[in-house]
Amino acid sequence: MAKNYFYTTFLLAFFFFLSSTIQEVKAQSKPQAATVIEGLSVYPNPVTNGKVYISSKNDLEKEITIFDVLGKMVLHTQISSKELNLSSLPPGVYIIKINEQNATATRKLIVR
Repeated sequence: MAKNYFYTTFLLAFFFFLSSTIQEVKAQSKPQAATVIEGLSVYPNPVTNGKVYISSKNDLEKEITIFDVLGKMVLHTQISSKELNLSSLPPGVYIIKINEQNATATRKLIVR
């Protein structure tokens, strides 16, 4: 009977340790929330004339990365004005990632 109490206590202690370890790992692996870009506007969408305009409250220099629907990077550039020339992109659906200082935003972008 003493063996049963020993094994039960041992198993409970082990599961408690395992549970707390898993919770610590989950807490450490959670990504930090990205800061959003205040007042971000991406227009026109869909893009029909080969140009898209990207503006924000601060209108600082932006790092632009565009991915196709398969996740392949098709464009990476820096802009200091609002205008981005997309005439080299074929028509399709894209994901545009915009970085401004420490803030990041992603949007769906359609090029016609």
